[in-house]
Amino acid sequence: MNRVEVAAETVVNPTEDPAKVEKALRAILKEGSIERLSLGREGFLLRVKANGLNSLVPLQVLLRQDRIRDAARSILFSGIAGKTIRFHLNKQVAYVNHVSFSQPSGESPLGPISVEISCDNPESLIDWIAPRSR
Repeated sequence: MNRVEVAAETVVNPTEDPAKVEKALRAILKEGSIERLSLGREGFLLRVKANGLNSLVPLQVLLRQDRIRDAARSILFSGIAGKTIRFHLNKQVAYVNHVSFSQPSGESPLGPISVEISCDNPESLIDWIAPRSR
């Protein structure tokens, strides 16, 4: 797998502890640069960007740990658009080092973590992140 670029972002609401939100993001992407983008009164956007297959190891480990690889495969495959995979994760669940996929809006009161993975072969990447369990 040649090129792998990952971006994960979420809104930090005024009522949230930014350190806890960063911990939730880091559960998914331990390495990578982090940036804050102001949203005015709505808080700010916290974004982590990373490159390389190794940046996805934490997600791979969580999917195996939580025994949701088959469900994850289905969601990841449905999120493919060209050479990009898009999906959303529950922020509170990520904070406690687990994975729960969510909808882009309305499902989680604090909003989801949005993840976008760009790579040359999305199907092969999904096979690596979430191999079939049987």
